[in-house]
Amino acid sequence: MKMKLVFTLLFPACLCAQSPVKILFDATKAETAGNADWVIDADQHNLGYSNGPAVAGQGNESNAQHIPTPAQSGITANTPETFWNGSLSNWGIDCVKQGYEVETLPYNGTISYGNSSNAQDLSNYKVFIICEPNIVFSAAEKTALLNFVQNGGGLFIVSDHDQSDRNGDNWDSPGIWNDLFTNNSVQNDPFGFSVDLQNFSQTTTNIANLPGDSILHGPMGNVAEAQWANGTTFTINHTDNPTTKGVIYKTSSSTTGTTNVMCLYGRYGNGKFAALGDSSPCDDGTGDPNDALYNGYTSDAAGNHQLLIMNMTIWLAETNAVTTSLNDPGPANTLSVFPVPSSGIFYVDGAKDFPSVITVFNSAGQEVSTQVADHFPFAIDLRDENDGMYFISVASGGKRSVLKAVKE
Repeated sequence: MKMKLVFTLLFPACLCAQSPVKILFDATKAETAGNADWVIDADQHNLGYSNGPAVAGQGNESNAQHIPTPAQSGITANTPETFWNGSLSNWGIDCVKQGYEVETLPYNGTISYGNSSNAQDLSNYKVFIICEPNIVFSAAEKTALLNFVQNGGGLFIVSDHDQSDRNGDNWDSPGIWNDLFTNNSVQNDPFGFSVDLQNFSQTTTNIANLPGDSILHGPMGNVAEAQWANGTTFTINHTDNPTTKGVIYKTSSSTTGTTNVMCLYGRYGNGKFAALGDSSPCDDGTGDPNDALYNGYTSDAAGNHQLLIMNMTIWLAETNAVTTSLNDPGPANTLSVFPVPSSGIFYVDGAKDFPSVITVFNSAGQEVSTQVADHFPFAIDLRDENDGMYFISVASGGKRSVLKAVKE
């Protein structure tokens, strides 16, 4: 008889971690200039932009502070996005509901990596989210961003359409991202893609056929469509980075190609990156009262944007498999699976009771294999399975534990 895995009993790995995963939202690159409010919370609206960086006291744009208020410790499963004041508040609150801790790098903060004198140095965070930057990165900032990812960080890249300069300095997000990718001290095009100079609006259901994909079929649910409201696309260059993978494409485009890509992700060094070609899906419709904001996060695309963005965030944030008990503690407290992620071969170790029944389920809850282990470490071969998330059930002595593993 096959074992059945009840997914409602599984929680994200971050909820089991001893220290919360920290996520940093950027506000140093004029993310609130013009009719934009790409911050999770702002208690003041006093910034002005005159052909460049923000100046306090010279305008009425959102001035996001380091720590959002009220305190995120007060967020529960039922907390509405209006708990904070920013057009990314829903995104930020969803992160907290996943067990993450969120902060903002304020307009006068510094993007650095490995600078112990900077309390908000990127080495203190797992994920850095930059939603539609409007100020070009300096050489030092580019090096910091690439070193952050290369050493295990997760970078969430959000672009917007061509000619979207909001602060009048002749730079828009496509140009800024392309400058990072091609004009840096590490290597050209380290992430293996470029931002196209396009401006289009479209609802697409042209989703890549990847049943086990962590972005399309992740912990938040299955992504079925996306809606761009004046956005752009990406072109993938596998010569520079063979890991870069497109998952959402323009209507009628090939879902296995390298052009007309609306959403993608990949790896660089020990870290990860993920990218959206439009900032509109991030907008929750509330925030700066001086701006005309629209709810693309939960209203557009039948709510799929929330699933997509959070699946991307969770993928960037999580690195290790974590034991999650079902009903009773597992065979041993040290039960683990490694390496995570893997290209297909996983090893389960730590169990002391023999024999142990090891059952593997895919993200859809379908049983992939069942084996009896009489020794540990015990090898599991998933090389013939699709990339994505898998749940490994280890049962012995009347007890069962579930390990989470990712094949990529």
